[in-house]
Amino acid sequence: MTSQLEGLKELTKVVADTGDLEAIKKFKPVDATTNPSLILKAFDLPAYKELISTTIKEAASEVTGEGQMEHIIDRLSVAMGVEIHKYLPGYMSTEVAVHVSYDKAKNIEKARKLVGLYEKSGVPRDQVLIKIASTWEGIQAAEELEKEGIQTNLTLLFSDAQARACFEAGVTMVSPYAGRIMDWYSKQTGKQYTAEEDPGVIFVRGVNDFAKKHGFKTVVMGASFRNKEEVLALAGLDRLTISADLLNELYESEGSVEQKVFSPKATEPQPPRLTEAEFRWQHASDAMANAQLAAGIHGFYRDTEKLAEMIKSRL
Repeated sequence: MTSQLEGLKELTKVVADTGDLEAIKKFKPVDATTNPSLILKAFDLPAYKELISTTIKEAASEVTGEGQMEHIIDRLSVAMGVEIHKYLPGYMSTEVAVHVSYDKAKNIEKARKLVGLYEKSGVPRDQVLIKIASTWEGIQAAEELEKEGIQTNLTLLFSDAQARACFEAGVTMVSPYAGRIMDWYSKQTGKQYTAEEDPGVIFVRGVNDFAKKHGFKTVVMGASFRNKEEVLALAGLDRLTISADLLNELYESEGSVEQKVFSPKATEPQPPRLTEAEFRWQHASDAMANAQLAAGIHGFYRDTEKLAEMIKSRL
């Protein structure tokens, strides 16, 4: 009998939500993704020891003064991505600095820089996804980047308004966060949800249905899972990005995997585009989405600060 991981791969493209090279070699995902939290964890992985030391030294000599730390983090993000990409047939996702989440121009500037660093390292732009937070400014930046051939993955997505604006902007991929949605509702209600009742699972399925029914081409990738059951409840989605621990649990579990997500054919016309005012009101009216977007941005920023302290200790 095959593992549940192999069964899942027959229905969905599996993406590694980890920078652990040994895990990536073992589980053979299609794509991989990084963020400040994962880069921070890489400091404890032996496989990255020499790469981190060399990259910090080189990057520190390239830029001095106020922008030095940000440049070092950009270079580390790409260096780690280049190493991971050696074991992937598909995309490598890399996140822009989270502190520019509400600045359209800075998002564009950062994305161009990261893609340029990848191209300089031999990874073509069509194999790179630039991760941008799903703020209004981030979505507008992504629309411009897509037009110039830089593909984007809009992350920290929690509301219907975010999803719809991303689809209308023509982004390559969106990453709705199933687990963090469930976290919020569990805290509010004190309830433990089954996979079929899980508000995060239900939201991701709804995002996929809306995209497919209206003929949007954006790839929907479920993210931020808390248990194996959440993952399996989205079997059949375009992509799922899964942590190393859950990949291993699926790898070690035998049994068939039932398709739970079915993508309907495009049968409905696309609605008029959301205005900025409509987007902001609809997103702000969703208490969970409003809270979790802010919490996600702040969480990644805290990890970026920790990463900066780790780098300082090496300089």
